[in-house]
Amino acid sequence: MYAIVDIAGHQFKVSKNDVIVASRLPGAEGDKIEFDKVMLVSSSKAVKVGSPYLEGSSVTAKIVSHGKADTVKVFKKKRRKGYQVLNGHRQPQTTLKIEKIVS
Repeated sequence: MYAIVDIAGHQFKVSKNDVIVASRLPGAEGDKIEFDKVMLVSSSKAVKVGSPYLEGSSVTAKIVSHGKADTVKVFKKKRRKGYQVLNGHRQPQTTLKIEKIVS
């Protein structure tokens, strides 16, 4: 059984016991979060598709950890002017473990 769920504006295909990395979500490590924006649920018997979301379906996940993504380097330069700027950015992210899919 798997589901396609909208988490923080991004769509993820999730199954039970999957570990996914999403944009930073509120909550402490160990907290449980329920996502109700489920777009599709597929089991061995049938496929349910919402328009846009399914009523009564949800995905429950546990926050494993909070962290930061790898550094993205932003380099700006103008030729022959002596102008160079190097900046870095690390996007905050949350690691989730999917515990239950309710269809």
